[in-house]
Amino acid sequence: MTTNTSRPPLAAIAAFAVLVILVGTNIVAIRFTNRELAPLWNAGLRFAVAAVLFSLLAAVLRPGWPSARVVWGSILYGLLAFAGFFAFVYIGLVQATAALGQTVLALGPLITLLLASSLGMESVHRRAVAGSALALVGIAIAFGAQEHLDVPLMSLGALAAGATSFAIAGIVAKRLPPADPVLQNAIGTAVGAIVLLTLSRIAGEPWVLPRSIETWLWFAYLVIPGTVLIFLLFLSLLRRLPATVVSYQFVLAPIVSITLGVLLLDEPIGPGIVVGAALVAAAVYLGALASGPR
Repeated sequence: MTTNTSRPPLAAIAAFAVLVILVGTNIVAIRFTNRELAPLWNAGLRFAVAAVLFSLLAAVLRPGWPSARVVWGSILYGLLAFAGFFAFVYIGLVQATAALGQTVLALGPLITLLLASSLGMESVHRRAVAGSALALVGIAIAFGAQEHLDVPLMSLGALAAGATSFAIAGIVAKRLPPADPVLQNAIGTAVGAIVLLTLSRIAGEPWVLPRSIETWLWFAYLVIPGTVLIFLLFLSLLRRLPATVVSYQFVLAPIVSITLGVLLLDEPIGPGIVVGAALVAAAVYLGALASGPR
């Protein structure tokens, strides 16, 4: 099945822009909360609270119960988009900066494009390939920035694994029958919380609550706009746009992460990150947003 390649509607573009800002801010919030909380415990607690909120929202809205296929698909979506993705991202961001972390996650569109095309969901067009190639050039320049050379290879590998997990999650969600996004996310966050908290316990992480007000505020951000709003937007956009286009959120988000990382976390910034971010922004326009034949 080949998806429609016409220009996305304005409402979808606006939702995409909000998603980019929230995703870019999430990385900074994770970095901040990781200073006080063990990574797997941090992620598991976040999604446990989010699962309760999604469940309460579902109780108020009372959507119809999904089919068995949607339930099982939502469980798989939860394993990939919440448990897998965030386990790798939280671990990677213990030592990687917000800017570098979000730049690595910009590999998402290329991974999604290859997966979607291999499944016959999307065609590989010249402009999409060129955009992905340009994004990789930007990422390579960011990797070469002097301020990031001391980041352990394990952190970079964890972030790349996270990008792959989320790309697969997008493909899974796209292939599911239409379903209520609140119920899908209630199931997904509950699955993610169970897996992450189990892994945290196995790893022997301390289960402590934040002590500072700043950490509580960032944690609250991660739960409400950073999870509830983001994943409602994500599933809504997947209904209206190709999975590859939606995955370009990770290519634009480094601009937000770089800015907030400098302002709020005192993280270093150099010309390599600036040039790399500019190239990936151009890649988004070329590969996903520009009009004309693709």
